[in-house]
Amino acid sequence: MNEHPADTEINSLRKTLYDVIFGYESKAGRWFDLILIVLIISSVTAVLLDSVASYHERYGALLLQLEWFFTILFTIEYFLRIYSAQNRRVYVFSFYGLIDLFSILPTYIAFFFPTIQYLIVIRIMRVLRIFRVLKLFRYMGEANLLYTALLQARRKIFVFLFSVLTLIVIFGAMMFIIEGPEHGFHSIPESIYWAIVTITTVGYGDISPQTPLGQMVAAVAMICGYAIIAVPTGIIGAELINEYQNRTELKNKDDRRCVNCQADGHDIDARFCKFCGDRIQLK
Repeated sequence: MNEHPADTEINSLRKTLYDVIFGYESKAGRWFDLILIVLIISSVTAVLLDSVASYHERYGALLLQLEWFFTILFTIEYFLRIYSAQNRRVYVFSFYGLIDLFSILPTYIAFFFPTIQYLIVIRIMRVLRIFRVLKLFRYMGEANLLYTALLQARRKIFVFLFSVLTLIVIFGAMMFIIEGPEHGFHSIPESIYWAIVTITTVGYGDISPQTPLGQMVAAVAMICGYAIIAVPTGIIGAELINEYQNRTELKNKDDRRCVNCQADGHDIDARFCKFCGDRIQLK
């Protein structure tokens, strides 16, 4: 059954829009993404400048107009993406689809909650598309390596965080008992805040112990803080090394193939096939 000419024209328009908006191999697609990235960075810059009181007083009206200009452009682009997407539902609920939506919502929500407009800075996440524009996906393997290492270490990290949390609560309770409200430790939660600041070696100094015993406890907390910092680094570092070694071994195994039966997956130091006994060689 032949398609109606109007349907053919609509499908052709959708395909053209898809190639430009979602594609990056064509010249038009690359230019579209590059222009989009420039607009995104310009929009975020306008929001950052608007948060500075002196710029807001002098150029507030202009920056507001620019923000509405960018938001309208991005809104049109968002609906064009939905219109031209091969699977609209998949795009709308995808990572980039949600980021595209959240990047335009703050401007409209600002009618009811004015300060929320500064959440527009989430728009900077759309610049992640530069990975495909500049063909940087070759570096995603390293990102996946880090992600896998963190995933493998999740139980160790959880145990570590739980232990640190327990230690923080203990230090906080001790400081509340030792120092008390007269020295600024008005409650256990406030003392826990002090313990977090101390153990993480931030040391704001807004609350500090005054008694000798309290200072001794603080000194122990500080020393523990330096010891604690090294733990997650060692956990993640060890998992990174293990994952890198596993991938290297897998790659080396995959590079060895039997001359006779063409089987692969042999051990790194294997010289003969474990299936047929013939000599193996690199692919």
